[in-house]
Order: sequence, then structure tokens, then C-alpha cells
Amino acid sequence: MKPIFLPQMPLLPGQALTPAQVPAAFQQALALHQRGQLPQAQALYERILKVQPQHHPSLQMLGTVAMQSGKFEAAVDWYAKAIEQEARIPELHAQLGFALQELGRLEAAVAAYDLALALNPRMADTLNNRGGALQRLKRTEEAVASYDQAIALRPNYAEAHYNKGSALLAANQAEAALASLDQAIALRPGYVKAHVNRGMAWQQSQRPDAALACYEQALAHNPYYPEAHCNRGGALQALKRLREAVAAYDQAIALRPDYPDAYLFKSTALLLQGDLARGWELYEWRWKTEDSRPRIRAFPQPLWRGDVPLQGKRILLHGEQGLGDMLQFCRYAQLVAAQGAHVILEVPRPLATVMHGLEGVDDMVIAGEPLPDFDVHCPLLSLPLAFRTDLATIPSAASYLRCPPETLRSWTQRVGPRCAPRVGIVWSGNPQHAVDYTRSIALESFVRCLPESWECFSLQKEVRIDDRPALQAHSRIRHFGDELTDFGDTAALCSLMDVVVSVDTSVAHLSAALGKPTWILLPFVPDWRWLLDREDNPWYPSVKLYRQPVNTDWSSVLARVAMDLAEYRLP
Repeated sequence: MKPIFLPQMPLLPGQALTPAQVPAAFQQALALHQRGQLPQAQALYERILKVQPQHHPSLQMLGTVAMQSGKFEAAVDWYAKAIEQEARIPELHAQLGFALQELGRLEAAVAAYDLALALNPRMADTLNNRGGALQRLKRTEEAVASYDQAIALRPNYAEAHYNKGSALLAANQAEAALASLDQAIALRPGYVKAHVNRGMAWQQSQRPDAALACYEQALAHNPYYPEAHCNRGGALQALKRLREAVAAYDQAIALRPDYPDAYLFKSTALLLQGDLARGWELYEWRWKTEDSRPRIRAFPQPLWRGDVPLQGKRILLHGEQGLGDMLQFCRYAQLVAAQGAHVILEVPRPLATVMHGLEGVDDMVIAGEPLPDFDVHCPLLSLPLAFRTDLATIPSAASYLRCPPETLRSWTQRVGPRCAPRVGIVWSGNPQHAVDYTRSIALESFVRCLPESWECFSLQKEVRIDDRPALQAHSRIRHFGDELTDFGDTAALCSLMDVVVSVDTSVAHLSAALGKPTWILLPFVPDWRWLLDREDNPWYPSVKLYRQPVNTDWSSVLARVAMDLAEYRLP
């Protein structure tokens, strides 16, 4: 005789559960959950816990409901409670790790993933997620190793290949990144994000033409992807096709009207063309980009943008980006003071000595030290907007910074008597700069432009490992390294030169602000402040610009510098 199975009656919403009904109630809750009825599923999981508070499957699923609802703190609490009841389930630790990762608690997330993998080392998704947490912690090698473990378990894991490529890209390893991104695309030809990152890898390799093709492939798969339009604009800008670049940024903005990166990149394209009025307005979008968030100053005092009178007010001017930007835009202190304001200038410690005595500054404070009272504030790079600066009204003094006299006397003795014309050189900038790959030059190449008849001085404090053999081989280049304790020392050394030849970095700004003849070597498409197709620059009267005629062509730039140095006559 066959057993008779009676259909399970659904539980009534207010019905009290008995321990015997818990298994059926849990199955019913799972069914509701799978149908997307999260509030009803949550209510039933909670009813189960009233009967069996230690029912870890319900605790786990409440964590999942919270995750799906974007309530990550609640998810962490539920998963932690489930782990208290049953710590041997690897998925619980993995889910806890994911919730912690979403909250930005990355070290804790990695620890949770490690516990999951200790219980089950063959969890490819967990290895992939762990790689993501490590990547955000800037622990690139560990992240790549985690992605590799995921790929070893699941060779066709397109997301892991993509994530590995993205990690390598962020670490400036473009060639290796391309190999991983190519694999992701081979596994999933319509992987739009992989096409976009592949384009970024080509841009990092200074191949904007190849990058453009990648972005257009991405848009062929999804023409409504704002990031692809924005990055396409970047590739067009790198090809000096600026009108097309602006149109691409506009397409990105049309698809996402609150897209700060697209507005910011459009602003740089406009500024580069000399359209300062529109460029400054859009440049304020920089404050909404992810990269700028750590630099936002949450002052209770209002931001000044030239909209209210300053007479009798105390205004704080503060830096926001690199030292070169600080050196370039501190000149506005004089214009602010002319409005009747008491000017407080906050400066990074390395610039303190060279900024001392800057015209228009009443009080100077070192960044990180307590600030005096003030009424309004303005970031330095918002001052051109506040003053409605255009090409005709750029405040362009022959020099506005001065080397401290005692520092200059000390360095005059240290350098010794002049034997020949002197050239100071800077061949590389900060390797962490977003586009350092376009501006820095290997020293071995740079020295080819230096005539034997000149005394040569390195104005750099840091020398990259790859450049150290060349510096040792060319002993006529005098390098002071750690003797340059701050920019006051560098200013003194610049002041003792006849010409400073530099790539686009902070020392170029310092030399130009001192009024020294400064020759700046620029990539095919330079930073916006250098404009296009001119040898001079309205920001600095003493500057001469040497531009790449085509992308990556430093050899012709260095050849022109060598010829001009050979023909140079001291004033």
C-alpha cells in the first residue's frame, strides 16, 4: 500500500508556529524569497526565530534579504549571528565578507573571505571577491594572485579575467592588463566594461588610436554606456581632435546628466583650447568626482567665488591638488588682497620657505596646523573662476616668488664658482601622477640634449631606480638628492641656473614663478594650462615650450633643446 501525502497547508500570516512547523515554514519563506517577495519572506524568517532563535539558516537568509535591500550593516549583523550558531559553513563567512566589502570595511572583508577559504579553498567567487577587496586596499600583487586562484578553479571565469586586468591597469601594468582583458573579451565578446578598460590600457600605453577603437567596440555593443562615450572623448582629446572630444563628452552627459567626470574632462578640453570662460565654470565639477572626495574641506564658512564683496573679511586660500598647482595659482593672493580682504594662505610644509613674503598674503599657515579664524574660503584653483579670468586677464607677473636670501647664499657657496653656463634639468615627475607616462623621460634619453660646454645640475630630489645607472654614468650631472630639504633649497638651485629645462612638473612652475628662463618639454597633448600650438605661455613670461610634434616623439623635442642650448647666449 502506497503512503498518502497530504498537501502542506500554507501558514497563516498571524499564526503562531510550533517547532514542528519550522521546516515547512522555512521552505515557504524560501519560496517567497525566490519570488522576490522580500518583506513577506523576512517576516516569516523572523517568525521562525521567535520559535527557534538559533535557527542559523533563517539568520543567514535574513542577512541575504538585508543585502538585497542594500542594508549592509544589518546584513553584517545577521551573518555574524548565524556564524555564532554555526561557524563551519564557508558560505556564511563569504557572505559576511561581501557585506563588509560593500561597507568599505576592506580589511575585515579579507579576513572573512580567508575564513571561508580555509573551510573550502575551492570557492572561485569568494576568491574573486577577495581580489576585489585587496585591489581596493592597493595590495595589487595579492589581488592578482587571488584572481589567478579563481581562474585556476574556473578557467572560463570572464569576471575574474576582467578584474585581474583592471587591477593590473590600476598598477600601470598595461601590457599584462591587455592580456587579461583580451581573455575576458574572448570569453564574452559583448563584455562592454572589458572593452572600455582595454581602451584605458591602450591609452596608458600611449596608443590613443587603439584606445579609440576599443571604446567604439564597446559602444557598438551598448551605445547607451556613458563611460564609453566619456573615455572615447579622452582618446579623441589625446589625438588632439578636441571638437570631437567635446561632442563625445556631451554624449556622455546627455546619457547621465550628473556625470562629474564627463563635465571635468570637457572643462579641460575647453581650457586647452583657450575657452577659459566656459572651462572654469565646468572645472568646478571636479569636486563631485570620486578622486576629489578626499580633498574636500568641510568648512562651516561659506565658499567664495567672487559673488560677494571681500572688504574687511578674512579669507582662507587653500591648495587642493599638486605642488605645481599651488605654485601657479598662489599668484591670486595679490588680487584677493586688492579686494580689501585679510588673506590667510595655507601651504604644504615643503613650500613654506619659498612662499614666505608672497605679495598679498597677511598670514601663512602650514597645512595640518590649526587654522586661524576666517569668514570665507576659496580653493586656489577656483580663483580663476572667481575673477572671471580669460586669456587677456591672466595675472602674469615676470616673477612673484623669491628665494630666501640666506638659502641662496648657502647654495651659492655649496655650488661653487661658475665655470661655464649652467643648466638645471628635471626629467621626471611623480610616478603616481595619473598621466605621468606621457610626461616623464628616461634620463639616458634626456642627457643627449645637454651640450658638453654647459655645467649640468639635477634639480630633482628623487631619482627613479631605472634612472640611477644613467645618473652614475654621467658624472658631470651634479645631483644633490636629500640635500634638497624643501622647495626653498630647490628655488636657490634654480636661481643659480642660466636655464632650467624641465618636463611638466612642480619644479617647472617654481622656476617660472621665480622668473628664470624655463624651457618646458610637453607631450603631444599637454595639460590644459599650456594651451595649444604656441611656444610661449600667458601664465609665465619666462617660459618657452617645446612640444612633441607627434605622440611619444621625445627625440625631436630633445634635438631642438640641444640646438637651442648650443646657440644660447647669456644675457
